[in-house]
Amino acid sequence: MHFSTRSRYGLRAMIDIALYGSEGPVSMRAISERQGVSFSYLEQVFNSLRKHGLIKAVRGPSGGYILIRPANQIPIGDILRALDGPFAPVDCVDPSCDANPCERKQLCISRFFWEKLQDNVNNFMDSMTLQQLIDHSGTANPVYFI
Repeated sequence: MHFSTRSRYGLRAMIDIALYGSEGPVSMRAISERQGVSFSYLEQVFNSLRKHGLIKAVRGPSGGYILIRPANQIPIGDILRALDGPFAPVDCVDPSCDANPCERKQLCISRFFWEKLQDNVNNFMDSMTLQQLIDHSGTANPVYFI
């Protein structure tokens, strides 16, 4: 199971804004340079984060991006779902795959496992906030993240 590059970079950008946003809006250019992510790729990521109400653009000479809510109120799950959609380990438990439902859905013995895995991963992602990641890092200004 892998999360996309889009999710990883988006999480890094959100952490960056949380870390450096206490002094005002954080420019996408600064995030791009600190995180080693291309500016054009970040633009795509930020469009999704804005659409899902996680960040807000501030215009002007000292403009940039700010978090909509404090870092301790932003679950990691909100960020990852904003960028990659709902987490589903297999198609048969993905709510967006109802157009092609599995013909074995009602009889499948393994479906219970996939549903529990999905629930546990989603619960874990929703139980951890941006602030918890920052606090766990043990450093005030980490630059690069996985």
